[in-house]
Amino acid sequence: MSVAACATQSTEFARAPFAGGADRPTAWRFSTRSIAIRLFITCWMVYALHFATNIVREVFPAMAIAEHFSFRVDEYAGMHPDLFDKPGYGWHIGNNPGASIAAAIPYALCRPIIDPIVERVNRRRAEAGLSEPPGFDSPWPLAREFYIKAWQRGLDIKFGLAAFVMQTLCMAPSSALGVVAVFYVLRRVFSSDKAAFWLALLYAFGTPVFFRTGFLNHNLMLGHVAFLGFLAMWNPGHSPCCSTRTRYLLGGIAGGTALLFDYSGMIFLLGLFAYGLAKRHLAAGAADAARHGCWYVLGTLGPVGLLWFYQWQSFGHPFYPGQHWMPPVEWSELGYQGFGFPQFRLLMMLAFDYRFGLFVTCPLLLFAVAAPFLRRRRCVELPVLEMTATLLLFVVLWVFFSGSNYTQLQFNTGIRYLMPIFPFLFIPAVTVLMRAPRYVVLVVAVFSVMEGWCLAMHRDVERGLGVLDPILHVFFGGFKLPALTTLLRTGETYGEFFQHGVSALPLFALTGALLLVLWARLPGGARASATPHLDALRAKDQV
Repeated sequence: MSVAACATQSTEFARAPFAGGADRPTAWRFSTRSIAIRLFITCWMVYALHFATNIVREVFPAMAIAEHFSFRVDEYAGMHPDLFDKPGYGWHIGNNPGASIAAAIPYALCRPIIDPIVERVNRRRAEAGLSEPPGFDSPWPLAREFYIKAWQRGLDIKFGLAAFVMQTLCMAPSSALGVVAVFYVLRRVFSSDKAAFWLALLYAFGTPVFFRTGFLNHNLMLGHVAFLGFLAMWNPGHSPCCSTRTRYLLGGIAGGTALLFDYSGMIFLLGLFAYGLAKRHLAAGAADAARHGCWYVLGTLGPVGLLWFYQWQSFGHPFYPGQHWMPPVEWSELGYQGFGFPQFRLLMMLAFDYRFGLFVTCPLLLFAVAAPFLRRRRCVELPVLEMTATLLLFVVLWVFFSGSNYTQLQFNTGIRYLMPIFPFLFIPAVTVLMRAPRYVVLVVAVFSVMEGWCLAMHRDVERGLGVLDPILHVFFGGFKLPALTTLLRTGETYGEFFQHGVSALPLFALTGALLLVLWARLPGGARASATPHLDALRAKDQV
């Protein structure tokens, strides 16, 4: 295929609904780096605005690490069903500590502000003779019970501030970084900054990434870490900034860190290793693949060693997972601590359950299924090896969790276990989507953002309507923000502010104004080409 033909076919993609750049190059005035920075800030701001007050189990070790540099959470005993006591070793959580270690950093930095506030509030309560907590009008019994315990121990304000800091300074920026990574991949796939920008926004707000970024979530963080390792080894832009050995070392660090976040990260650790070996074997032979594989293994040693140290310190054995020591809970009697052979029923639930199914909470990912069958002889498409790797990772993760009986507990949390696959599966999905007619792309995008935003605003998906429940609540009840909903439920505590209900519109308006300023085009600013690779191809063809 000639260079001119490649340029012509690349232009067809750039004329897609999200692109609008190749045939109208003057419409885009931001450099690639400027787009990436503004995209990061945009996602960070919007994610932080939708902060949810969920106190997940990873919050407790994060506070313990920041407060006394320990994994023990004895002072929070009985506050969460996933906290348990191992005789001689104290209270811990059964999950891996990666997310808690990451979240402990911003919390430690903010303690000089948080600790005096908590102390002042508790002192005023004691001076006022308050002994009983105010009402908490939550529809969930466990949430009401948790609030009572936290208030009685003087921890409610501390938990709220800790969750806010961990979400806004750890979870939100980590997801925003994942969005930027998706942007950089897509600008190489479509040779268009503008197409990549709009599709990255679709990933940020049109998928459950929006929903799960509302609070500290190790599943999503795991996926973004693994995706960054995948990009390091892939190097889609052929950047010369790092040697191939360094990239494989970084890939190993990412794979090991994925395992540090959760034992499902083993799939990504091994999957990235297999991908790296295949890539080097195709490029330079078996000996070169073996050498680079050693660099990958070297990169895994740090985070995997930290995981073993955590397990040894917390439970007395470096190689048994934390779940090995947990007391019996629902479903744990099946298989090994709830894990067994894959089950077709769970496989279908993970994909299509109306409350948490992957393709129900994010229908646009169904396009990825068609990716292997709709390949065309074009210059702008996902390479065969990378497309195969992303789809195989999805299949293996899907089958893996179909053997976890805890999958059935997602009815009260929404989509959870398959969250790590989102950045991987989104790439082949949009390569198919962008081949569709313009009206199909726009309908899919609008519906996806509507569903994703509703899930992020109204987070209750347990009731009989599943993911339709948040959509109906928002359409008939108005815009919401999770933190405001929690404050409203505290009743008399903040009653003077919420006598007539709450409205999220002022905060939405303020955020919108800040985003308009962020994306304002400065007079006389330099214009960057929307399709730098296409320009290079055309120049070469002319020569």
